[in-house]
Amino acid sequence: MTDLVSPARESDLPGKPTAASRTTLSHIMTHSDTNLLGTVHGGVIMKLVDDAAGAVAGRHSGGPAVTASMDEMVFLEPVRVGDLVHVKAQVNWTGRTSMEVGVRVLAERWNESTPATQVGTAYLVFAAVDEEGKPRSVPPVVPETERDRRRYQEAQIRRTHRLARRRAIKELRDRRQAEGLTD
Repeated sequence: MTDLVSPARESDLPGKPTAASRTTLSHIMTHSDTNLLGTVHGGVIMKLVDDAAGAVAGRHSGGPAVTASMDEMVFLEPVRVGDLVHVKAQVNWTGRTSMEVGVRVLAERWNESTPATQVGTAYLVFAAVDEEGKPRSVPPVVPETERDRRRYQEAQIRRTHRLARRRAIKELRDRRQAEGLTD
């Protein structure tokens, strides 16, 4: 069973604190970013999320990292033309060659001094790769605050669910194939 308390794991690489790779990407939304409803297209936000998460994964792993999956993308509020969007990302958890990056998306009017509003969240899994595209080891993440430790534990739960879902789908497909059922 996965240890949900201690972030320590065996690794040949020294650990890196959460803050070492944390980053914020900011972008002003324009008319070219809109969908048919006149709000910013979800795909534009998802690209910003992937860009920020990729930068964090590359920083943490010390080299190239590729998006393996997007676990969850939640849109909480619409983003509008003229919004200044801030995408804040950090490594929440690391495995041997993969890492989960948590992302918060905030928006504020570019010309007002009102506080930013959280408009979205996402969790992405990245795999560190070498020059040939083969998996390579990543340093363990070292949570620094209580919030970081909570995020680490929640990431372990998401990983457990991801692996269980993958296993259950494979078993179902294998069973259907054994029964001669094909899609």
